[in-house]
Amino acid sequence: MNALRALLELDLPLIAVSFADDDNERAAAEARSAGVDVAELRIDRFSRTDVDHVLGQVRAFAGLPVLATVRSAAEGGGWQGGEAARLELFRQVAPLVDAVDVELSSQEVLADVVAAAHANDALAIVSYHNFDRTPEIGELRATARAAKEAGADVVKISTMATASADLRVLASLLVDSEDTEMVVIAMGEIGTASRIFFPALGSRLTYTFIGHEPTSGQLDFAETSRLVRKFHPGYDRHKASVPA
Repeated sequence: MNALRALLELDLPLIAVSFADDDNERAAAEARSAGVDVAELRIDRFSRTDVDHVLGQVRAFAGLPVLATVRSAAEGGGWQGGEAARLELFRQVAPLVDAVDVELSSQEVLADVVAAAHANDALAIVSYHNFDRTPEIGELRATARAAKEAGADVVKISTMATASADLRVLASLLVDSEDTEMVVIAMGEIGTASRIFFPALGSRLTYTFIGHEPTSGQLDFAETSRLVRKFHPGYDRHKASVPA
């Protein structure tokens, strides 16, 4: 069974840690010993993106739920190649991972990436990122509907929070999501609270890091784990029951 799907069925917060390809065997061992829930492999930030190298990096994380992301430059990622090459990477990794993340704006490849995921029993996360602002609630709801209609198993919305009102907008999006599985994140200093408390409203993943520079508003893995366990007792009990 898909390992990430099984974790999502527990209806608990999940902590995802992003990794590039620097010393991935060490990073994978550290992720296992630290109790990382999901390893997000940022293929767009790999030093090499030829298929053999990428598949080798993915295999290093065998045994952990793995999310493969090849983030477009248009949405803050490091991908510098063409869309045909990006699609081919998604197709190659789909049989080896539990989920892929593709942007709603990537219309040239979106349908094919979702199809590749579903053909291999992987979840499709369809994402939207806005590094400048948090749009008004109507626009966000329309974005979430479009992602769901594109075949998303999980819709990810990540926007920049410049005022506390932005947190309320994003919280409303989560509360009103009905049957849509969602990840909702507020970026920026004001948004840090969302990374700990939005899981209580139904956000399925919170993202963090080990040993590199954080994304806007992120706390490191140790602090994120401590706070999630403190404020989500069900998650704490689950982690305590998992053998080290």
